[in-house]
Amino acid sequence: MDVPSLILDNDENSFCIYGLGKTGWSVVNYFNRNGFTEYKVWDDDKILRSTYGLKNSSQKEEKLFSQHLDSTQYIILSPGINIKTAKLKKKLIENKHKIISDLDLFYLLNPEIRTIIVTGTNGKSTICKILEHVFKENKINVKLGGNIGKPILDLDIRGNPLFIIEASSFQLAYSKFIKPKSAVILNVIKDHLDWHGSFRNYLNSKFNIFAKQNNKDIAYLNNKFLVKKFLREKYKSKLETVNLKHYLKIKDKIENNYLKTSVDDENMSFVYAISKKFNFKEQSVIKSLNSFKGLSHRQEFFCKKKNLTFINDSKATSFDSAKFSLRNKKNIFWIVGGLPKKGDKLYLGNLTKNIIKTYIIGKHMKFFQRQLKGKIEFKLCKNLKKAIRDIFKDIKKIEKDKRITILFSPAAASYDQYDNFENRGNEFKRLSRLYAKKFKLF
Repeated sequence: MDVPSLILDNDENSFCIYGLGKTGWSVVNYFNRNGFTEYKVWDDDKILRSTYGLKNSSQKEEKLFSQHLDSTQYIILSPGINIKTAKLKKKLIENKHKIISDLDLFYLLNPEIRTIIVTGTNGKSTICKILEHVFKENKINVKLGGNIGKPILDLDIRGNPLFIIEASSFQLAYSKFIKPKSAVILNVIKDHLDWHGSFRNYLNSKFNIFAKQNNKDIAYLNNKFLVKKFLREKYKSKLETVNLKHYLKIKDKIENNYLKTSVDDENMSFVYAISKKFNFKEQSVIKSLNSFKGLSHRQEFFCKKKNLTFINDSKATSFDSAKFSLRNKKNIFWIVGGLPKKGDKLYLGNLTKNIIKTYIIGKHMKFFQRQLKGKIEFKLCKNLKKAIRDIFKDIKKIEKDKRITILFSPAAASYDQYDNFENRGNEFKRLSRLYAKKFKLF
């Protein structure tokens, strides 16, 4: 079944918006810009409620919103909200069939829109940014949004642009109307199990990306396990099996060190496959890739002085995402720690040979201590400030000519000490510059 179209009508439509974070506010603002008033809002956080004008005590408003959940047409759920732990969980579970995401609303309002949706466990943001860059360099009108940059409803659809959308498992979990022209699953490993409950649920949420596609739409996969699941479940989309060898044929022609050392080749193979499908010339693709600058907080080389290289990889919120940096660097002073993800384990294996010393930060230091004990030298540092200060003290003991990498790849979420990974990454960069100057290493 194709995605039905929706025309916002105050007499016929009604919505409940649950969650007033970045995504929830984008829905509110979209409705307001378009003169639509038939919506109710709620957030479990009293501070966010107050910013919207809801009373902090708000028992009456909570009750009214709960009643609206029963009568509304759609419930737009913000990505981070878990219906099993939300304040109004009973009502959300009862009305689960009404739950959609902001991406669903986007497709309901624009059923024929041109989109490439990218999901997966690791590398989504980087690949979306690279795709955006390649398309722009090839003179394609393209907009990037979703789980990266602006929420999708904040983007301008005038001029019929191609939308590149990063989609999280949270956005896809209750998806009912998402229908991309091109759908990409980069990779899937165990992640967000505290939210989804099981790996099966997490995997199925990713596969919702294909549910509404027809035989004119394309599904991009390169993993045998994922391909088998796709074929077994008999999706209608045209399967494009991405071959790593095709990308490796041009890799030697790429002079961009960031792509060669900081971006997974398997993920890059999707960029090459999509570029070929859009009939971009090979030389043009190579030229575009060579001019790509990289992303902040994702294996970001933000400073290199003398024999010291600083890498900000604050976006690495699981051990699997941190492994890439650990695997590709030498003589590492590694800062790790934060809020660990359920079921995550630090299997260092032969990566220990690349690490000189590890500095553990955050409120869950004991978790990382247990994981690293007997495997590698480490120090408990409580916070970033102490970790960086201790690193610079230790660097002074290292031979002057030795090339050192200071790697901030936390392998954990930021929420124990920071609002988000961006704030955490910026703090790492600020403190690194401060102590480098203080210790006169530059």
